[in-house]
Amino acid sequence: MSVDKKKVEDLLGRIDELLRILRFLMDDLSEISNTLKASLGSYTVAQEASLPESSGSRISIQSSIVSETSQLPRSQEEEITIEKVQDLFPPDLANLLYFEDAGEYIIVKPRQYLGPDNFRRIASIVRDQMSGEYISAGRDSHFRIPKT
Repeated sequence: MSVDKKKVEDLLGRIDELLRILRFLMDDLSEISNTLKASLGSYTVAQEASLPESSGSRISIQSSIVSETSQLPRSQEEEITIEKVQDLFPPDLANLLYFEDAGEYIIVKPRQYLGPDNFRRIASIVRDQMSGEYISAGRDSHFRIPKT
């Protein structure tokens, strides 16, 4: 019975981790939605002011939004190092993380439980500034940042 109990405990741990990730995604999507709504409101007002009053055309927000990350492309020759990655994090976050060179990637692992706020801040830096990603693998979960 201890084997079944161990399997159940492992599954519960994985479910808890997935719930944390889903909360993180939900918070990100809410923030993006609010930003888009605010942008749409100010964009619509600006467009209506510049259009003649007889014009009844609708405005498409899709054509007006440009991703911030697409405005800051990384150089193809520039290789990312552990030091460059560490410098992107404020000291309070960097102290919570372990950085490892893994060939084509820089691996960033938490030294301890991060909590939702720190996780969100770290994920934002990894994703937005370094084009990295989060790899969910239970106790081996980590952030992976391509070197080139």
